[in-house]
Amino acid sequence: EAEANALIFMREEEKLAHDVYVALGDIWGLNIFSNISQSEATHTDAVKNLIDRYGLSDPATDKAPGEFVNAELQELYNQLVAQGSQSLADALRVGATIEDLDIVDLQTRIAQTERSDIQLVYENLMKGSRNHLRSFTKTLAKQTGESYQPQYLEQAEFDAIINSDMERGQGQGKGR
Repeated sequence: EAEANALIFMREEEKLAHDVYVALGDIWGLNIFSNISQSEATHTDAVKNLIDRYGLSDPATDKAPGEFVNAELQELYNQLVAQGSQSLADALRVGATIEDLDIVDLQTRIAQTERSDIQLVYENLMKGSRNHLRSFTKTLAKQTGESYQPQYLEQAEFDAIINSDMERGQGQGKGR
């Protein structure tokens, strides 16, 4: 049951990332949002495949962009889009924050399952999230001269991620 709940949560959290990036891309027109939102669509599909494999109910079925079953994720979506609408710097910080949170949530979920197929998907999602975190922080620095301060990751782990090379996901070839 815990694994099922984790898959359902991760499906919506990946959808949240996608939907926020689409919304912020529409506002700011920066390629990073459209590129990473496409990657997030791949992430949501990967989790959906697990949901289907285990015969679970998909929380994203018939949900419009920005619409979630989980009330906390709904509130977070609303908050992040409002924050990211304030300025380009805020939008890029929102992107980094989503990936920061996603990495921590994936680490938690990996530790809670013994199923190798779920672990593999989560590990690949985490690689993508680390790459996205690198991209958002670099773009933030380049566009605004500002730096991102981690909200969820420990500073040492954040620094290790930011100071390492982009990673490639299994079988996808693009670090997604």
